[in-house]
Amino acid sequence: MKKNAFARGIFAFAAVNIALFCFCAVSFSGEISYDKRSLEWQKRNAHLIPDKIESAAIEKLDQGYSLAWRSGDDADGDGVPDAYDPSPYDWRENGYNPFGVLEFLSWDHSWNSYKYDKPGLERIVKLMKKAGVVCVRFDFLWQDMEPQEGVWSFGKYDYLVDLLTRNQIRILGVLSYSTSWSGDDWNYPPYDNATFVNYVSRVIFRYKDKVKYWEIWNEPDSTTYWKVRDDMKGYTRLLKEVYTAAKKADPSCKIVLGGLTSEGFFALKNIYRNGGKDYFDVMNIHPFTNPLLENRIRYVKALYNNIKKEMAKNGDGYKKIWFTEVGCPGIDDSSASYGWWEGLSPTEKQQARWVREIYTEFIKFDDVEKVFWAFFRDNNKHFNNDVDYFGLVRWDYSTKSGFSALSRCVRKWKKLAKKMDWWYNN
Repeated sequence: MKKNAFARGIFAFAAVNIALFCFCAVSFSGEISYDKRSLEWQKRNAHLIPDKIESAAIEKLDQGYSLAWRSGDDADGDGVPDAYDPSPYDWRENGYNPFGVLEFLSWDHSWNSYKYDKPGLERIVKLMKKAGVVCVRFDFLWQDMEPQEGVWSFGKYDYLVDLLTRNQIRILGVLSYSTSWSGDDWNYPPYDNATFVNYVSRVIFRYKDKVKYWEIWNEPDSTTYWKVRDDMKGYTRLLKEVYTAAKKADPSCKIVLGGLTSEGFFALKNIYRNGGKDYFDVMNIHPFTNPLLENRIRYVKALYNNIKKEMAKNGDGYKKIWFTEVGCPGIDDSSASYGWWEGLSPTEKQQARWVREIYTEFIKFDDVEKVFWAFFRDNNKHFNNDVDYFGLVRWDYSTKSGFSALSRCVRKWKKLAKKMDWWYNN
C-alpha cells in the first residue's frame, strides 16, 4: 500500500511539473512548439502528402504563371506556410479551406438562357473572390468538347480555367454527361465506355497544370442524371476504367466520387459490392434537407454517420468527405413562389441563416473537408420552380443576404486560422 501511495505521489508530482512546463512553454512563447504543430498538421493532412509517383508528376507541372503569388515561406502562395504544407510546390492543392460553391460557369447554351458570356464570367468570378470562395465546382461538358466524335473544341474551357487560375480559385471539374452521338441521351451511360474514358483522359491531361480534382459524373444514383437502374453496376464499371486512365494522364490528380444524393447510402453500398473501393480518392454526397425543419442538422448528421460507417466497414475510413452540393432557395417574393422538392421555400433571410449554419456546423464533422453551396447565382427559368433561386447572387448580379453570410463565415474562419493553428485545435 505504501509503495502504491508513493508511486502515485511521484506520478502526481511529475504530472504537475509536465503541465507546468507545457503551460510555461505556451504562455511565454505565445504558441505551441513548432515541432508539435508541424506533426499535428501533417497528421491531419496526411492524405494530401504526395507519394513518390505524385511528387514526380507535380515536379513536371508548368506552374510558372503562379510566381507572383509565391513568397519565401509560402512557395505555392496558398496561404499555408511551407513548414505545414503537405505539398508546398503544388498551388492546386487546397484541402485546408472548406468554402466552395457550385456554379454553372460552362453554361452558354439555349437550354440555360445563355447564362454566361465572357463579361458575365469576369463579373461572377469577381463576386466569388469578394465572397471569399476558394473552390468552384462546374461541368466540363463532353458535349462541348467533342460535339462530333473525334472533333475537339477546348477554347471555352481554356478561357475558364485560366480566368479562375489567375484569380486563385481552385477547380473541381465534373466530367459528364453523354453526348448526342455517344449515348441514348445526355443522362444515359455511353454506349461504349472507351469513348468516355478517351474524353476524360484528354481533359485531365490538358489541364493537369491547373486542375487537381475531378468528379466522375453527377448523382449517378439518381434517375434524373443516370437513367439506367442496375444497382450501380454500370457506373462502377465506368468509374474503374476512368480512374485507371485518369491516374495515367496525371498521377497527381484526385478522383472524386460522383456526388450521391441524400439516399446515397444505399448506392455507396452497391459501389462497394461492385468492387469500386479502390477507384475514388474522395467520398462525395449531396445532403440536401429543408432548412425550415427543426431537425435539419440532425438529419444531415445521420446521413453522414451512415456514410462514415459504411466507408469504415469497407476499409475506406481514412478517405475525406466532400459535400459538393448543399443549399436551398432564397425567395424575395414568397407570393410568387413555386416551391422546391422539399416543399415550402425559405425567404432570402432564411437562406442566409442556412448558409451560416452549414458553414458553422457541417465543417465540424470529422473528415468533412469541403462544403459547396449550390448555387452561387440564380438561374433564369431553367428549372421552372424555386430551384432557380438557390443562388446567393440574383440573376441580375445583385447580391442576397446569403452572399454576406458566406463572406462573414469566410472572414471568421480566416481570423481563427490567423489567430491560432486552426488545424491543430480542431
